[in-house]
Amino acid sequence: MSAPLLQVEDLVRHYTMPREKLRGPPPMVQALNGVSLTLHAGRSLGIVGESGSGKSTLARLVMALDRPTSGRVLMAGRDLHELPREELRRARRDFQMVFQDPYGSLDPRMTIERIVTEPLAAQGEVAAAERRRRAGDVLASVGLRPNDLGKYPHEFSGGQRQRIAIARALITRPKLIVADEPVSALDVSVQAQVLNLMQDLQREFGVTYLLISHDLAVVHHLCEDVAVLWQGRVVEQGPPDKLFRAAEHPYTRALLEAVPRAEPPGATATAT
Repeated sequence: MSAPLLQVEDLVRHYTMPREKLRGPPPMVQALNGVSLTLHAGRSLGIVGESGSGKSTLARLVMALDRPTSGRVLMAGRDLHELPREELRRARRDFQMVFQDPYGSLDPRMTIERIVTEPLAAQGEVAAAERRRRAGDVLASVGLRPNDLGKYPHEFSGGQRQRIAIARALITRPKLIVADEPVSALDVSVQAQVLNLMQDLQREFGVTYLLISHDLAVVHHLCEDVAVLWQGRVVEQGPPDKLFRAAEHPYTRALLEAVPRAEPPGATATAT
């Protein structure tokens, strides 16, 4: 097997909180405590866990939006947090992010063209005409029309806005997309459309996904591998079919038991 695209090695992130008392050390929050993960190109890894488990902290560190207390994030063998600023800026074309809220993540004052081409403009290496051409192409790839470039976010539904966010992530032709709860703000019917789109784009462009989610069904749909995060640690990892059928760690079993199950047709509640 080829070298991993992404390696997370013993990643630790502690946050110092404001002092509660005049004397004594400030309290410390341990968001991540020695997380190690490996992700190969063209595959999808899901990170699941409840709120506060460290999922979004992990996403921010992988995206180099925050610095770890210790540990490394290697992208194609390079430690992102040790790169000089200019090299990191250039490296960002290889990894992009899709955020949870398709309403809050798009600037309502910007046209779709400006939103989608923003990552290219930040690189400063692509002429305006080429940026527009690539924006039209990438909009078409997510099921929208090139003539949508002159519109504004309020003219689109939530599902369409998330397609725009995915188009923005795709425009630099990245190797990795970090998707932090990409469908949780959408209606169930629209969730399926966006997840199917992400699968289609992976087949077409070979995109690698790191999917952050609390929804086990979403992870099962998209990912070949799942890591369960609890109190800042990976407590279990494996293929979703095996993991969800025969979970070994009590926390994983608790997550599975918390998933609502539909009653079979004609079932009635039993009084106790």
